[in-house]
Amino acid sequence: MKRLFLSLLALSAVAGRAQPSFSGPVPPLTVVNNAADRRAAYHARIAEVLTWRANVVKSTEPEKVGLADIVGKLALRQDAALCSARLIELMKTPSGDMFWMFPVTCISYLGRDQLTPEAKAAVREAWRTYMPLRGDTENHWAMYYTSLYLMAQLWPNEPGERWFTGKSSTENFQEAREYLIHWMGLTTTIGQGEYDCTEYLGEYTIPMLFLASWAEDSVIRQRGRMMLEYVLADFAVETLNGTYIGSHARTTDVAVLEKWNCLASSLAWLFFGNTPPVAGYSWGLYVAAAARNFDLPEVIYRIAVDRSANYTHYEKKRTRHRWRNSDVRNAPVYKTTYLTRDYAIGSDQGGLLQPIQQHSWDVTWALDDPRGKQNTLFSLQAHYGTHELMMYFTEMPDYMPASVTFQGKPSYISDGKLLGGSPHEQLFQQDDCVIQLTDVPAGETFEHINGFFSKDLTRLEEDASGWLFAQGGRAYIAYRPLSAYEWRPIDGGGKRLRSAARQNGTVVQVASAAEFKSWDDFKATIRALPLEMKTAPKPGVTFTTLRGRKLECTYGAAPRVDGRTIDYAKEWKLFKGPYLNAEPGSGTLTMTHGKLKRVLDFNTLTITDAVLP
Repeated sequence: MKRLFLSLLALSAVAGRAQPSFSGPVPPLTVVNNAADRRAAYHARIAEVLTWRANVVKSTEPEKVGLADIVGKLALRQDAALCSARLIELMKTPSGDMFWMFPVTCISYLGRDQLTPEAKAAVREAWRTYMPLRGDTENHWAMYYTSLYLMAQLWPNEPGERWFTGKSSTENFQEAREYLIHWMGLTTTIGQGEYDCTEYLGEYTIPMLFLASWAEDSVIRQRGRMMLEYVLADFAVETLNGTYIGSHARTTDVAVLEKWNCLASSLAWLFFGNTPPVAGYSWGLYVAAAARNFDLPEVIYRIAVDRSANYTHYEKKRTRHRWRNSDVRNAPVYKTTYLTRDYAIGSDQGGLLQPIQQHSWDVTWALDDPRGKQNTLFSLQAHYGTHELMMYFTEMPDYMPASVTFQGKPSYISDGKLLGGSPHEQLFQQDDCVIQLTDVPAGETFEHINGFFSKDLTRLEEDASGWLFAQGGRAYIAYRPLSAYEWRPIDGGGKRLRSAARQNGTVVQVASAAEFKSWDDFKATIRALPLEMKTAPKPGVTFTTLRGRKLECTYGAAPRVDGRTIDYAKEWKLFKGPYLNAEPGSGTLTMTHGKLKRVLDFNTLTITDAVLP
């Protein structure tokens, strides 16, 4: 440990003189084969994050030191006296609920041998007098219960009057332990609820890393490590050069357009080293604070960076808990993702799978530098309403739609919204083709489709055939609306396709420019593909794709491929593809890449590695 700390100090000295990676050159898209070189680069990135954060404010400006700054300094074992004095002040006015709990937990463990007794006492008193809310989402509970577990471990054998919960250390510890084991079991058998989130990925990696680092119980420590690997493998397989692609349970109005601009990119940079981090490294700081306790398995690293061929990846997730307006508490979510070197396209089956921030499908094209670029194309049926909010939230309905816009979701009730799910939308994906169908009842607040066409497309042409042809990077994209449309400008550039018909839809086919002799050859090939469309009595499409698959999709009916009816419930696994495989209900995940094989078994809490012949 001493040698590791000295190495980190040496790396931090270098990092302190270097240009931050979020403003520096793009990392090369090369595979680092030597394990020692990979680990050294990983530790250099850790040191860079911590050093940058520790230097954000100066010792001469103690009033500007916040919890994040204290984390950076304690992780580097710097300015312990300043950290202690400032922590005492900050503990007088705690706020932030579980978003306060996990930074303070991190500080408490990093500072066990650095903070003064007075600072530790101030923290202890805050955990008695301040009552953080537990929240109502999966990520909230992961942070809340991980923090409660670790702090009850830090302060054992104390009575209920010493805790904001009114429960003893033992009771808090047991409640947290039981929930964490329950959540891990749920995730590894029927899927995660807040799946594949561009921002909330951090709220799962941070707690699991904290458990893997600081849980004294070997069972929970092993569970933390295994779940961290599970979450990172799930992330790695759906990245394109480090950018999170496809459908997400939750994303933001920024990241839905600028796919790279989210916390997930900072984590891809930290663990995989293949994309720039976002400015300031975001909450990657709290990962970096404990990251030297964890080495990414080589098989996950290679899944993220070492791609030899195009592939299709399938996942089964679940909705968040539904409190009302549903007979099913956790409905299944069926995801399909197709990845190549030049582009990726991913989707779910459509429907109202998450509240407010659902993103159901998109095309993302590869760029040499994704920073500041909107390298994506997608469409959605614009929808909002109290039915959705009451399904997933417990508040009263009267004020919810309006109040959502004041809670960091500014586009929720906007006609031009580009984020959200709809109960009137159905999707199907085969390879690199997506068919979107909508059937909106009369009288809905919104009845139209919004399509996003980026300012960073290098081509966009309206063809007499009805197809729209676009190019982004090295990806050729064909987009066919089922009904008439008009163009609306987007603030900041780009266009919004607005199609007002209630019975409506879209056909999207993507290909690599390298597959065709020319742009005109691509357009001619698309025009020649058999396509039949209807909007009444229900919207429907019969289309033969570039890959020779005949798709038959009608709203309200199961899709058909080459005459075979698709049965999601029977065909979709928890994970299925060349890299990740898991049966529903199994509690296991098999990760493979080339000859590498690693199995996480949550039934026996074992990790098994093998080298295939």
